[in-house]
Amino acid sequence: MEPMQWLTLIVFAIAIVVVITNVIDSTLAALLGVAAMCWLGIMTETEAFNYVDWNVMAILVGIWIIAGYFGKSGVPSWLSIQALKLSGGRPGFLVIILTFLAGIISMFVDNVVTILMMAPVALPLARALKLQPVPVILMIGFGANFMGTALLIGDLPPQMLHSVAGAEFFDFIWQHGRPSSFPILVVTFLIALGAMWVYGFRGHQRVTDMSVLGLEAKIENPLFATIVVVWFIGTVIAMSMREYIGVKLGFIALSGAISLVLVLALLGARVKEAPNFEDSVQELDWRAIFFYIALFALVGGLEKSHILDLLAAAIKPIFADNYALGATLLYWITVPIVGIVEHDAYILTFLHTIKDMAQDGIEPWPLWWMLVWSGTLGSNLTVAGAPALYVALSLGEKEEGRKVSLREFLAWSVPFTLVCSFVCYVLGMLIWVLPYVK
Repeated sequence: MEPMQWLTLIVFAIAIVVVITNVIDSTLAALLGVAAMCWLGIMTETEAFNYVDWNVMAILVGIWIIAGYFGKSGVPSWLSIQALKLSGGRPGFLVIILTFLAGIISMFVDNVVTILMMAPVALPLARALKLQPVPVILMIGFGANFMGTALLIGDLPPQMLHSVAGAEFFDFIWQHGRPSSFPILVVTFLIALGAMWVYGFRGHQRVTDMSVLGLEAKIENPLFATIVVVWFIGTVIAMSMREYIGVKLGFIALSGAISLVLVLALLGARVKEAPNFEDSVQELDWRAIFFYIALFALVGGLEKSHILDLLAAAIKPIFADNYALGATLLYWITVPIVGIVEHDAYILTFLHTIKDMAQDGIEPWPLWWMLVWSGTLGSNLTVAGAPALYVALSLGEKEEGRKVSLREFLAWSVPFTLVCSFVCYVLGMLIWVLPYVK
């Protein structure tokens, strides 16, 4: 490599190491890495700005605004109480239902937001049923982090796949004549939940009279809840039709958010439970947004310096000689790495690397899917890989008033990660990789 490429790689590596170790705030570390690349002449500030996919940023902001209103509508609390009724008073079964519910919500809502929605209701349910709060909230965290990749709008990795590979909404359901992310992850999720029920939740005593628990959830303002749910569904439908509407996903998401704010403002006192627009904007996770902006720019520096081209050229022979072996190595190397490395940065880097290999005739789609799946599932291994798990763990520790040891955390995260990773690998190989083996 040339000196400037070495310099780029060093700056990138230092920034990522600081992000992982959290010596300073991860967002600050990523932004400093971008600034260093600009001051050192690796790229100009204009190039750094242009490397950011602002369409993805608009998707995040728009969906987060709508999700904020959804969280205050009372619907998540109502759903949790329905989960209690559906469980028939079986505590272990309730945990599995709540985890599944968190996974479904996270297909449309950021995983951290999903956890913050579910925790205020799930923890009182755990207390009432005499369940340990930490395993309950961790399972909700695993579920929220798991299913975000099932559809296009739930998490950053599928949105990055849209940015790099052009994946559209329905590509996550059915693509190239075969099932893709949504059906494969749903099957994987159900099998993993069954395994976790056997592992840690099947021995709890059933509550036959649930009325003694004194738990109920009432939607205080049905008009507010109805408007928010209708707008949420309408926005998702519009995003699914993006190819026919002919505008960017980010524009659709922001249009949905702005129009929802306008309608609620016009209704005034009739929806007094709705927060005003200023409060909604202040509640956005701006730290995460700036981190994602810096992430795109950092990977852009690698692309500008052609380091990703060199990486693609170095690993291309593995895929050219044995496509199935290459996909297997990509998958199982990714799983442990994203357990200790922030998975968004890793996934974005290798999405571009696979794109570069595709220019030399390597079929990219099976590899893109295997990368995104393993990068998402493996991040459930530790709190370092997924910020959502840090939030869940903090809530559990606060509820129990104690620190949770690494050993206790791994006792739940390792079985869950191994089961879902293995199941998804088998499905991914059978449905996507092996049909492309020559």
